[in-house]
Amino acid sequence: MENATYTTLTRQSGLMREMRIVANNIANSATTGFRAEGMIFSEHVAALGPDTPSLSMAGAAVRETVQTQGSLTRTGGPLDLAIEGDGFFLVETPQGERLTRAGAFTPNENGDLVTPQGDRVLDAGGAPVFVPTNAGPVGIAPDGTVSAGGQPVAQIGLVRPADPNGMIREDGVRFEARGGYEPAPGAKMVQGFLEQSNVDPILSVSRMIEVQRAYELGQSFMDKEDERIRGAIRALGK
Repeated sequence: MENATYTTLTRQSGLMREMRIVANNIANSATTGFRAEGMIFSEHVAALGPDTPSLSMAGAAVRETVQTQGSLTRTGGPLDLAIEGDGFFLVETPQGERLTRAGAFTPNENGDLVTPQGDRVLDAGGAPVFVPTNAGPVGIAPDGTVSAGGQPVAQIGLVRPADPNGMIREDGVRFEARGGYEPAPGAKMVQGFLEQSNVDPILSVSRMIEVQRAYELGQSFMDKEDERIRGAIRALGK
């Protein structure tokens, strides 16, 4: 296989991965707390030999999470929370502690604050947040302090990953911070609001069209190369 074909194959593989990522972004453009993803392309140069030119290939194995702030939508729900600034809620899942920006919470049968999936919301120390439902109106301050009937009862944790580049996405809205996490002093909570997805649907659709056209051009080149090689083989066989 010629070098140009190798180079095109690696680029096609990367473009296919990016198409899947962009399609997932578009599908989650209305998902509360969703963080868009992008694909980072890099060049890999392979040395083929002392008398052979090096082979340049396109690598696309790194996925980047876009951390821009999504718009806030008022819901009026006392346990609907949004975060302004660089921070995450800390939740307890069957797989361990995870970070999320999706703040549509409710109390479970025990009074613990949970996500729609049933994951318990934690304070900064990793303990579940208990919200008494019969102690009066619930108020949540910008620092996460929860009050019931005017009395403080808990404080929801606001954290950030110690290594932002080391966050691993588990699903649309949950992340594993493999490098650990730390307090997020610059972030604040807003009660009665939810943060929307930070996906720009128009830009995402435009990017999908660009990637698809680039993929089609690469496929066209591959088809022409295949036909050229077949023609050369037929000519040599005569």
